[in-house]
Amino acid sequence: MNFRTQLKELDYRWTTKIRIADRRGKLRSYAAALAYSGDSWLLPPVFALLWIFGNEYWAYRGKVLLLSTLALGGLVQIIKWSVRRKRPAGEWGNLVRKTDPYSFPSGHAAKAGLLLGLGLYLGPEYIRIGVCIYSPLMAFARTQMGIHYLSDVIAGFGLGILSSIIIILNFI
Repeated sequence: MNFRTQLKELDYRWTTKIRIADRRGKLRSYAAALAYSGDSWLLPPVFALLWIFGNEYWAYRGKVLLLSTLALGGLVQIIKWSVRRKRPAGEWGNLVRKTDPYSFPSGHAAKAGLLLGLGLYLGPEYIRIGVCIYSPLMAFARTQMGIHYLSDVIAGFGLGILSSIIIILNFI
């Protein structure tokens, strides 16, 4: 068995152990809410509202977050359609399974990594604390709900962190 096959099997085993989408209970409900919270229809409008209606401090941050999120989303889609890795089998998240059939890298996890990096750099203390808690939980919830393999989430989160570093060093 070659190294690549071993990695795929390890990824599948860990993903299966983490998955709670088929269970009942509060943990599943929390994971589902976190998994949905990074959806594209939710965060960009919030950032746009900050840009439009915020004072100078928040308008600048809203603009950076909106433009960065949109650019990263485009990059993620290019990678997804190039790699074409199918999502794990499952029932949860049927709409995303139909509209976005590919899973590598996780766009939600990429957005979470981006928010973590930019939030730590741009945010006041309460935002920094919030993104340190929220971002990894939101990303991890995508695997818990069975919509991504663990490697999708790790790669997406890493891509988001790397993107935030590039943005900070070159554009802010």
